[in-house]
Amino acid sequence: MTLLSNVHDQIEQARDAPGQAMDLPWASFAEFFRSRVYDAQLVTKNFLTFCDDERRLRRTYTYAEVGAVVERLAGVFHSKFGLTRGDRVATLLFNHDVTVLAYFAAWMLGAAVVPINIEEPPEKKRFILEHSEVAAVFCWEDAYDELCALQSEIPALRHVIALGETGVLDSHKSGTKPARHGTGGSPRLAPSTSRLDDEALIVYTSGTTGPPKGVILTMANLLWDGDAIAGWHGFGTNDRVMCVLPIHHVNGIVVTLITPLYCKGSLVLNRRFKTDRFWRRLHEERVTSASVVPTLLEFLLDADEDLSPYDLTRFGGLICGAGPLLKDTAARFEDRFCVQIRHGYGLSETTCYSCFLPNDLTQEQHRHWLTAHEFPSVGVPIRHTMMTILDEGGHSLPQAVRGEIAIRGRTVCAGYFKRDDANEAAFQGGWFRSGDEGFYLPDDRGRPFFFVSGRLKELIIRGGVNISPLEIDDVLKTHQAVRFAMALPFENRYYGEEIAAYVVPKDPAFAPSEADLLAHCRTRLPFAKQPKVVLLGDDVPYTSTGKPKRLELKARLAGALAQYRDRQFRDH
Repeated sequence: MTLLSNVHDQIEQARDAPGQAMDLPWASFAEFFRSRVYDAQLVTKNFLTFCDDERRLRRTYTYAEVGAVVERLAGVFHSKFGLTRGDRVATLLFNHDVTVLAYFAAWMLGAAVVPINIEEPPEKKRFILEHSEVAAVFCWEDAYDELCALQSEIPALRHVIALGETGVLDSHKSGTKPARHGTGGSPRLAPSTSRLDDEALIVYTSGTTGPPKGVILTMANLLWDGDAIAGWHGFGTNDRVMCVLPIHHVNGIVVTLITPLYCKGSLVLNRRFKTDRFWRRLHEERVTSASVVPTLLEFLLDADEDLSPYDLTRFGGLICGAGPLLKDTAARFEDRFCVQIRHGYGLSETTCYSCFLPNDLTQEQHRHWLTAHEFPSVGVPIRHTMMTILDEGGHSLPQAVRGEIAIRGRTVCAGYFKRDDANEAAFQGGWFRSGDEGFYLPDDRGRPFFFVSGRLKELIIRGGVNISPLEIDDVLKTHQAVRFAMALPFENRYYGEEIAAYVVPKDPAFAPSEADLLAHCRTRLPFAKQPKVVLLGDDVPYTSTGKPKRLELKARLAGALAQYRDRQFRDH
């Protein structure tokens, strides 16, 4: 057996869900989508509400209206740009109703969406566009010229397509002049050639070594996780889920786009999170649930808004994950606002959520699992998912023993795009190995409650966003006075983790100051990735093979960095 086929077999085993015979009732996204938007009981029901506070804009769409626009847009993508099943299309967009419609239109054709954060540096945008072999990129109109300039350097990129408030605006194909394409006219049905095992998303995550890795999620992955999330939280036609997280991440896409469509509910999409509008919007839009990261809980606690003017009787709680949640943050938030935190855990590689705290717990039991142990519990596996704790040899460990969290089931991704090395490392013994350290404890019913105790990988998770420390290392090392530098996470009340830099100067007599090093990083990194604290030293812990030991250094410096735990660093 070749290495390639063995890796493929390992991935397929990890994507299997033994004992779970349920099948999805649709053959494609197009069939699923049309089962919703043309349902006689849903056509006049609100599906999407988009709110942009800066422009004082609120737009609404019924199910039928979303269906009609998506059909037309898919027709334009196919007839004007030749996009079809198997193509990949990148998006350099932000939270907007047009972005949602573009995602749905691409999936109608069986095309995969490669979402890119608009704040990524140009070199990372270029890497993703080139590595993912996208046929087209959809961007907002203000990024059109930048991407047209990049197009000549990326052979596979056939079209740069600018979107705006009215849909498709300009487009550019190599060797042609820009053209304009409206989306008006009679609805046009898109080709129904897609399948559930088609690539739906390729999400690039920061890696601990090397360039970003593209996680391949199929349409079946998205629908299975949507089914599991909706089922776990009891979402139905009367539920209204609010999105304040970016929809270029799986959390925003799966929890707040796919899941409401799956359960025949509705969604409220915000252009961005605003502390002073959060509670009011829950009240005004009669929201029943929202998805957040721990950082947003801290912002809401700091604002300490009086909730008495708002009717939140329909609001059932906050889905929270994607970053380290502190026990005292959870307790203070629930005590202050009387809103339950539905804590959970998952990764891009497992579509989104793999486990949650059960919703059938008493308030006392809920608080116990959030605060009684060293870490808040992330709950028990949801349906279509199995979880365990493995040792280095791949053997399952008993309760309370720490090892690597491993996951298998129908929400596990189809692997990393063009990265057999990464697939071989992550898929072993029929499991996807998360790289996160954890353990589990049973409750009195024998259910395994999982805990995340740390990361075997070296990613920094700031505000729910994965940041590769290597990118920061590289910037620090470009300073002329630096011999060695390493970015390290430290616990922070506002972002879960913030970033520190450990620096060894070339000449201790002429060591750069902290202010100088921070200024150096400020010109080369966005604020989120900039170190906030610099510690100078004179040695580096190395392994026997010459690799610096980041985790050991992090542990060594934890005491010195503890003083910054409660500080909120601001971009001045």
